[in-house]
Amino acid sequence: MRVAYVLSSPRAASHKLAQMILPQLEAGVHGAEVVGIFFFDDNVMVLQKGNPIGERLARVAREKGILLMMCDLCALERGLAQGEPRWCTPQGEGRTTPGECRVAPHVVEGVQVGCFPDLYRALEGRVDQVVTL
Repeated sequence: MRVAYVLSSPRAASHKLAQMILPQLEAGVHGAEVVGIFFFDDNVMVLQKGNPIGERLARVAREKGILLMMCDLCALERGLAQGEPRWCTPQGEGRTTPGECRVAPHVVEGVQVGCFPDLYRALEGRVDQVVTL
């Protein structure tokens, strides 16, 4: 089974991902093929360079081809992205062409920034189950 995780609850990244899922991925015993992890709210903070969780995750993601994507608005609010929101204007209105949003230089390698349209496009045809933590 191919799964994607959406990390939305507090400490989903620092506890559930870091202490359960990541060690299982490193040991090769997770039981499902993880194809993507989407980070919301403060969960994006583990993706900073120098954060042990983010560094380990970036290595595993690179080895296993796991998409790591952080919410554009969450990352912009926390200084982990630069530019503007992808699919809404700074005033919160929808847009039909994406805004320019880049991952900040102090984020671990391989992370993307985006919103639901970007996530859906990146994972299309690759996911059997989405798990929200």
